[in-house]
Amino acid sequence: MNLPNAITFSRLLGIPFLLYGLYNPTPQARWICLTIFLVAALTDWLDGYLARKLNQITDLGKFLDPLVDKLLVLAPLLVLVELERIPAWGVFVILARELAIAGWRVNQTTITGANIWGKLKTVSQIIAISLLIAPLSTLWETPSMIAFWISVALTLISGGIYLIPPAKNPT
Repeated sequence: MNLPNAITFSRLLGIPFLLYGLYNPTPQARWICLTIFLVAALTDWLDGYLARKLNQITDLGKFLDPLVDKLLVLAPLLVLVELERIPAWGVFVILARELAIAGWRVNQTTITGANIWGKLKTVSQIIAISLLIAPLSTLWETPSMIAFWISVALTLISGGIYLIPPAKNPT
């Protein structure tokens, strides 16, 4: 396993601590959860950067990176549903898209990296989850929910772009 793939895999280590901390309603625990989540999210950028810089892009990395991204995003979202901070059907839309794309990728002969829409989806999810995790004042409830629904919309858009075949040039 090369360094970028090891970094990708290490993101999984933060998820149990993140989940445990989200059930602790203290501001201190929430700030710790936010830190864990953001560090894990930043390693997503780091592993991709290193894979390109060190010329260590692998099919394992192309498979593992989005899988770990999905777990890192879905784990706190499911806890936020249980804590009644966000509606379950919004998370279901995200989960359904992720399962559909994973199933679609299984049938592809080559594994491709994320396109710009997939990256926008991931960034919007990181922003939304960060706002929902952070122990912010009630003034942030509406902006947090708007960020969540933007991430749901970008999730649908990026999923549609993956699944709709590109138009062929007439020749």
